[in-house]
Amino acid sequence: MIIKPRVKDYLCLTAHPEGCKKNVEDQIAYVKDQGEIPGDAKKVLVIGCSTGYGLASRIVAAFGCHADTLGIMFERPSNGRKTASPGWYNTASFEQFANEEGVYAKTINGDAFSKEIKNLTIETIKKDLGKVDLVVYSLAAPRRTTPDGVTYRSVLKTTGEEFTNKNLNLKDNSIGTKSIPAATEEEVEATVKVMGGEDWKLWMQALKDADVLSEDASTVAYSYIGSELTYPIYFEGTIGAAKKHLHQTADEITKEVGVKALISVNKGLVTQASAAIPIVPLYMSVLYKVMKENNVHEGCIEQIERLFKEKRLLADTITDEHGWVRMDDLELRDDIQDEVKKRWEEINTDNVSELADVDGYWEDFYRMFGFKEEGIDYKAETDPVVEIPSIKE
Repeated sequence: MIIKPRVKDYLCLTAHPEGCKKNVEDQIAYVKDQGEIPGDAKKVLVIGCSTGYGLASRIVAAFGCHADTLGIMFERPSNGRKTASPGWYNTASFEQFANEEGVYAKTINGDAFSKEIKNLTIETIKKDLGKVDLVVYSLAAPRRTTPDGVTYRSVLKTTGEEFTNKNLNLKDNSIGTKSIPAATEEEVEATVKVMGGEDWKLWMQALKDADVLSEDASTVAYSYIGSELTYPIYFEGTIGAAKKHLHQTADEITKEVGVKALISVNKGLVTQASAAIPIVPLYMSVLYKVMKENNVHEGCIEQIERLFKEKRLLADTITDEHGWVRMDDLELRDDIQDEVKKRWEEINTDNVSELADVDGYWEDFYRMFGFKEEGIDYKAETDPVVEIPSIKE
């Protein structure tokens, strides 16, 4: 079939296998160009491995640290009539490139929140790897069923009172306003259940109890705080409540489970999760423009490579007073934020292309789904069915 992007709201309903492969190939090339990363993590588990920061983590581990990687994802294969999800194509490509270099790469497709997937993961580690040195927790999901059988759904809302601010209308790139309602207590609790640290801790306890963690094993989860401009919707919103719970859980894992647990506070990027949050795409577009003008813009792969190498994730990790690794250090530089806030006040539909990098936002958006990659013939017939070597459907 000829695969074209079909965009609805903040989602693309199709993905291109060749474009996704090119994206993965480019990220691998970047990591190789940066040189080897020192450290003892040679067997790595990535929970949420197929897109964004999770995919970047797996690429850095495999091609920067020469580590064997086991990945957990929840992705959709193609049925021949519809394309697979981008994470499926990303993972197929990653495994192919890893296999070509003789690097172990196996993937488990299923609900990471479930006990079944945790058990299958433990069995696979025992059989193939023995123990793992590093566990990356990078899940972004709209719902979670807890061990007691209750299903919770997260919401993207504020807390306290309704919040209204400028917003980028993704349909026509115009600037308007958007109001975000306040969440109920039940909605806040449900969001914390889905996006907080409870499942991370369950994973680490299960891995510890099964004796599949090496003596000096560590774990890292990804978070975001962001600018004061987005505090009401993010840091002080329902997602922020979940992230604060995640931060608390790092301390609990370190003290109660006995495994060094770190939080990496990353910079704002276009991901499938962030694209869904009102007001945030406009902030990202302005931020992109300012950071690119200052030559400090990073995508997922640049960010995670720097986390492993410059911030020394695998050794004496560089953290702030809270014990967090601050990968948002460039985003939150005073000169960057002062300029972003200045442009935020001035921005309107007439000057949006001058003050914000809307093209860059859309470029990153389409690339997440394998589109707008250089060197790909998007008019060519393409088979949507791609197999992942380690997964037999």
